[in-house]
Amino acid sequence: MKKKVLFVFVACSFVCSLSYGQQTTREKLKSITIDHFFTCALDQLMDTLATRYNIPIVFERDSLHTMDVNEHFFVESLKNVLQQVCRENRLQYWIENDGTIYILQQPDDLPRLKRQYQLQQLSRNFKPAKLPEPKHPPKHFMFALTGRVTDQNTGESLPGATVKIRGANLISQTNTSGNFTILNIPSDTSVVEVSYVGYQSDIFRLDSNSVKGGVSFSLFPAMNNTLNEVNIAGKKSGVLNTDSKKVSVLQLSPAMLDKLPNIGERDIMRAFQLMPGISATNESSSGAYVRGGTPDQNLVTFDGFTVYQVDHLYGFFSAFNSNAVRDVELYKGGYSAKYGGRLSSVTEIRGKDGNKKETSIGGDLSLLSTNVYAEAPIGSKSSALVAFRRSYQGPLYDKLFGQFNTATTNTNPGGRGGPAGGLGGGMGGGRGGFANQTTPSSYFYDMNAKYTYTPSSSNTITWSLYNGTDRLDNSREMTLPSFQTSSGGSLNINDDTHYGNLGTSIKWTTSPGRKLFGSTVASYSGFFSDRNRGTTGTIVDSSTTTTINNGILENNRLKDFSLKSDWEWQTGSKMKVLFGGFATRQAIDYTFTQNDTTTLIDQHNTGITAGGFTELDINPTDNLHVQPGVRATYFSPTGKLYTEPRLSFTYKLTDKFNVKGATGRFYQFTNRVIREDVAGGDRNFWVLANNSNIPVGTADHFIGGFSYETNDYLFDVEGYYKKLNGLTEYSIRQQGGGGGAPFMGGGGFGAAQTTTVTENFYNGSGYAKGIEFLLQKKAGMYTGWISYTLAEAKNKFDNYGTDYFAANQDIRHEFKSINMYHWQRWSFAATFIFSTGHPYTAPIGTYTLTTLDGGKINYLSVSEKNAERLPAYHRLDLSATYDLLKTDGSKRGSIGFSFFNVYNHVNTWYNEYYIRNNQVITTTVKYLGFTPNITLSLKIK
Repeated sequence: MKKKVLFVFVACSFVCSLSYGQQTTREKLKSITIDHFFTCALDQLMDTLATRYNIPIVFERDSLHTMDVNEHFFVESLKNVLQQVCRENRLQYWIENDGTIYILQQPDDLPRLKRQYQLQQLSRNFKPAKLPEPKHPPKHFMFALTGRVTDQNTGESLPGATVKIRGANLISQTNTSGNFTILNIPSDTSVVEVSYVGYQSDIFRLDSNSVKGGVSFSLFPAMNNTLNEVNIAGKKSGVLNTDSKKVSVLQLSPAMLDKLPNIGERDIMRAFQLMPGISATNESSSGAYVRGGTPDQNLVTFDGFTVYQVDHLYGFFSAFNSNAVRDVELYKGGYSAKYGGRLSSVTEIRGKDGNKKETSIGGDLSLLSTNVYAEAPIGSKSSALVAFRRSYQGPLYDKLFGQFNTATTNTNPGGRGGPAGGLGGGMGGGRGGFANQTTPSSYFYDMNAKYTYTPSSSNTITWSLYNGTDRLDNSREMTLPSFQTSSGGSLNINDDTHYGNLGTSIKWTTSPGRKLFGSTVASYSGFFSDRNRGTTGTIVDSSTTTTINNGILENNRLKDFSLKSDWEWQTGSKMKVLFGGFATRQAIDYTFTQNDTTTLIDQHNTGITAGGFTELDINPTDNLHVQPGVRATYFSPTGKLYTEPRLSFTYKLTDKFNVKGATGRFYQFTNRVIREDVAGGDRNFWVLANNSNIPVGTADHFIGGFSYETNDYLFDVEGYYKKLNGLTEYSIRQQGGGGGAPFMGGGGFGAAQTTTVTENFYNGSGYAKGIEFLLQKKAGMYTGWISYTLAEAKNKFDNYGTDYFAANQDIRHEFKSINMYHWQRWSFAATFIFSTGHPYTAPIGTYTLTTLDGGKINYLSVSEKNAERLPAYHRLDLSATYDLLKTDGSKRGSIGFSFFNVYNHVNTWYNEYYIRNNQVITTTVKYLGFTPNITLSLKIK
């Protein structure tokens, strides 16, 4: 069928310029009033408006001619008239940045109407001028241009926007605060081209005022931000993107997260797990397992302060509210000398500043949580944002906690020895096929607040606050199976975990000169975790009644006071110097008490880290980018200075083909140590390195790769090798005995051994290596990517033997397929994940020992460290999202339907073990099966 003929009415000789653009059209819509009675077809009304008010309106005549208007408008603004007739006929209108109004039946009509409009203009031999001629001859030459790129609607800065001088080989990208500097501008009449993903690219004419002070370029959002389509050559518009011109960098667009399947709601940290090199098989954690590293080896910052616990509610939510986040970058390795204190990776999260133009209120409602936010300008120089989330008990909540009652029990050893990344027991902690959840009272809440004050164009001061708390109650009753005892028995297990984060920062950004930009942050970050687990009850066996009464108390506290200052100095058109200093004081306390009498761990440590860094950002040729740097850190507990050289480079062989590489030394002074517990699941706690049994961690990164990129596709390959030293694990061991893992959950029978229980910190080394493949379709109605990672992560601890063994997070093969399709207002997504199973340590026997206070503890004798593997992991997730649009085409919200684990393959998480009559009872704990969810997101104002 032939397409409908496009009719375009343009009054007089329309000239598209900066003085007649989107802003001018919007002002006309507000200021022009109409007092008239219309009885005509809708296309005739559009003709009348376009002719009378000199506004270009583009529409399909055949469609609008079938729609009638019969209205008397009494002194109505032109905007209200347009909104009313569009609303009554189920249409939207959209204003492009050149001032043209497009009348749309479906959002997808916009690209087609624009193309046909351009073709028709060419056929009429009429080409609108993009810019007016300069008002005066050039007066200034070869000067430095500084400025900022912002969102026209909200005033938010746009980091990573591209700023280019037309006709000259001068280009720059805005930094994290949206600022840029370009040297050697040819003249003050030059034309500047500005573009950013999800926004309409625009052009600006400089004038003599551009020389005097910083300029501000504001971009209008593109409707393509809703449509998942792109109109900026070489730019990507997906949810997650790889910057092919940088080494191991991932970028995330929080506004697009609702297009992906989810369990709880839009999840920043879990979205990264869909990219190569980041494990996606840890449903119980939003933490990033990056290239064989553990979550504690990933530095996570929010507005400058460190976040030590990155998830809520057993990992079903990340700690970060997407409504309060502006943009996120994750560096998978080989990162800048600006960052330090971690061995594996860096995740830098920057919060929204708050709407500087108008009040905005909105939120999300799902089957698990409520999420609300508000942002508004305060006067002419300030803005504020507040966001709050809280979980609540509902159908999906009950399903999650129903997992406590669906585990499988058997008497054969096997399964993973606990969730090595869980906090305070994670989602486990002793439930099984014979356990009953009695108090499903777990919940979480978090709150973000931010205030931004801009006293001048060159200075901004922001205050940011985050507070998040979880209360996880896994208490339950356990009825022991009769086939294990003659008369059975029952146990009451109390398992209560309370943890959370508190972080705040004050940040000052300044541009004291055209070539200098600085950012100084004073921050506090606190983390706490309290766990109380106890077992009481009776067991009747052969007419003998045994009373059980034991338990553990864990308390972990961390306080972090930091001050850091980062600066950028544009020394020339091809070189930038980055430098800065930092200082941090940390205090960490951890106590582990058994049966209220025996303190097994009592750690109280403080330390100061201080130092500085310097780095060069050099472009010696148009094709080569080199970034050498060095970081030096003094650590007070050891009294030593640690030097970290860094180097990264990219080289453009052709316009589409890049090669890249990076290397560097990295140190970590604060570690979350694994406390081995094969029976009940490994636990973690934060400790500070010292000069004795907890060494400073060390990593050396070696990264190389290449990428081939077109406007539509990206093929990226990266290989890496990491050498690790100073790894630490903790275990409770028998003094002078050989191996064993304690069982804390209940009594048993067997020969007692009189001995003492000691704490042991074991030190080791390791390596991680792998190669990652990514094929991504970046633009169009169908977008997505497939990735494959071949990897190996191994450790070596002397107490486990002389050979390397698989690390807890070792995954040999991982394949991911992410597919997204847009159709009108609908967005569909399908994600498939497959990986080989995690390694685990299996029990092979039992024994009993007597503590100093006369108590008896049953122990498991275990196999070689991580010698077995869980079954392969795989699942398919689906989602469908319907965008809710206002009459003017802007997004009001969305309704999302998510289906987790569609074909209900229940993956194994780990196993717990109970000792009865010297037999090992294995409880297999599973991940979630098929789980649906629905989320409503609305922008109320």
